Amino acid sequence: MVTVAVAQFGPTADVNDNLSVIKRLITEASQRGARLVVLPEEAMLAYRLVEGSLAEAVATAWPVFVEHLCGLARQHDVHVVAGGFEPSATGKPFNTLLVVNDQGEQVSTYRKLHLYDAFDNRESDEISAGDHGVVTVDLEGITWGLQTCYDIRFPEVARALTLRGAQAIITPAAWFAGEHKKMHWQSLLTVRAMENTVWILAADTVGTDTIGYSSIVDPLGVAVAELGVEPEGVVLADVSTDRVTEVRSIVPVLANRRTDVTDLKN
Repeated sequence: MVTVAVAQFGPTADVNDNLSVIKRLITEASQRGARLVVLPEEAMLAYRLVEGSLAEAVATAWPVFVEHLCGLARQHDVHVVAGGFEPSATGKPFNTLLVVNDQGEQVSTYRKLHLYDAFDNRESDEISAGDHGVVTVDLEGITWGLQTCYDIRFPEVARALTLRGAQAIITPAAWFAGEHKKMHWQSLLTVRAMENTVWILAADTVGTDTIGYSSIVDPLGVAVAELGVEPEGVVLADVSTDRVTEVRSIVPVLANRRTDVTDLKN
């Protein structure tokens, strides 16, 4: 069993301002016993608020973000997952999750596969789609899958992570507000947990345009810890592989799959 925390806040376009908030959130989470802290998508900076060249802003901010996140993880003896923007050869950065272990070492990254070209938004105009496929990482005896925000609308992502051994899926987001969007967010978190019998750790941004409601959902789809619209907050829960095993014995959907009669390519 491992104590985990999801944190939410409203990032600005200034990486140093955001790192000051991140420091407070990680400090609080570690003092409350967390071994893993999950921060939202865009924790490095809110790219839509950047004035001028996004590529130049990212080139400057990414190494600062990585260095400080590694330092905070080492200082507080916690693993950290947080969303940022990584420079790319095309000039359009990747929307990247950074994974740092409790020794302050960068152990993995995940580049968002599905860009938010929906609800009159065009993330792909400024951001490059991920090119490395799905990613899992082992920390504290648990296999964690990684996905970002809009990825959650594509059930094959969570299923691919689960089939690669994920027992919990980390889902940082900057989930836009709008009609029915809170319902969509909470329903998708619940369904992805239920259909894959995995934990979901969802850390959202919160502000004028995004909804908050960060939560930790168990493999039966029960939200065991949840924030509301707090502008800055941390919520904790205990995650265990025993719960995954228990739920999979009750609802063995993975064992009962009929792969002989389905073709996911069509």
